[in-house]
Amino acid sequence: MTTPVTIIGAGLGGLTLARVLHLHGIPATVYEADPSPAARAQGGMLDIHDHNGQVALRAAGLMEEFRGIVLEGRQAMRILDRDGTVLHEEADDGTGGRPEALRGELRRILLASLPADTVRWGHRVTGTRSLGAGRHEVTFENGTAVDTELLVGADGAWSRVRPLLSTATPRYAGRSSVETYLFDGDTRHPAGAKAVGGGALFALAPKKGILAHRESGGTLHAYVALCKPLDWFDAIDFGDTASATARIAAEFDGWAPELTALITDTDTPPRLRPHHTLPTEHRWERVPGVTLIGDAAHLTAPNGEGANLAMLDGAELGRALAAHPDDIETALAEFEQAMFPRSAAAAVDGDDLHEVLLGDGAPHHFVRLFTGHGQAG
Repeated sequence: MTTPVTIIGAGLGGLTLARVLHLHGIPATVYEADPSPAARAQGGMLDIHDHNGQVALRAAGLMEEFRGIVLEGRQAMRILDRDGTVLHEEADDGTGGRPEALRGELRRILLASLPADTVRWGHRVTGTRSLGAGRHEVTFENGTAVDTELLVGADGAWSRVRPLLSTATPRYAGRSSVETYLFDGDTRHPAGAKAVGGGALFALAPKKGILAHRESGGTLHAYVALCKPLDWFDAIDFGDTASATARIAAEFDGWAPELTALITDTDTPPRLRPHHTLPTEHRWERVPGVTLIGDAAHLTAPNGEGANLAMLDGAELGRALAAHPDDIETALAEFEQAMFPRSAAAAVDGDDLHEVLLGDGAPHHFVRLFTGHGQAG
């Protein structure tokens, strides 16, 4: 296949696609809004599943590199009640199918696997339009433009490529997370570090929860989940760390202090992460010369599957194009026909998981997932 592939977005999905295409000798260019790879933080821990994310990494020929960035022991998890009581705990015995790695490290090994000129940094998309006959034009904020016979939107929730295919737009899911970081946890925040344990913490109640991960170097990375409307969060000044964390912590009045300290003792300003979704059955009619992968195609609230599905999308699209080098439309159609039901099933599972995590039966319904029994209510 000699038709160059234009990929918008240098996230995990877009880079996996570029890597698989590179292995098959298919030219690709990735356009990314960030001015450089280090322009912003890349998020926290990801559990890379053996049935999707690891499948993608094998297709990309990067399993050895991936094993080198896995943080051992981080598959351990514990579920706590609001008073700090441990309701369920599992150690990481090394046999789990979801090893943990930092998103930034995963992105780094993908970037390192590509020719140096593959990613064009500092290209923020301002618009896309059809030129007819399967060609599309992409314009950028820096005044440049590109026209292409094969355009892939890997540009996330607020994709500028999606309107070429669909009128769907993300809607607020009714819940948000507030993100905090506590550094050198074992030394500076020992109570919080003990509560989190060696891997992941879930402290849950109906419509609220404190979730946290132990990352590298003793960093405790917490996500404070609240089922509140957006205007509730709009009333909080997140630029004032003390008042913002006090307001969020007030929603957990009476909880164990080692849990609320994961909010109030943050070493970084708290960051609001609203959860948005696309329709569960989001799909589109085949449009020549363009498709979507990852959150651009099937955005869901965070459920542990987003990065895995994005990488699998990239790998599967790359393999489809390699299998049909003379028939791009057949490749795109085959890819979409497999992606649509796969992503819809994952979205349903994700909605079910959020109901278990934050629904009326929290935390006991979540315990029941692992034990098969537990007190309801």
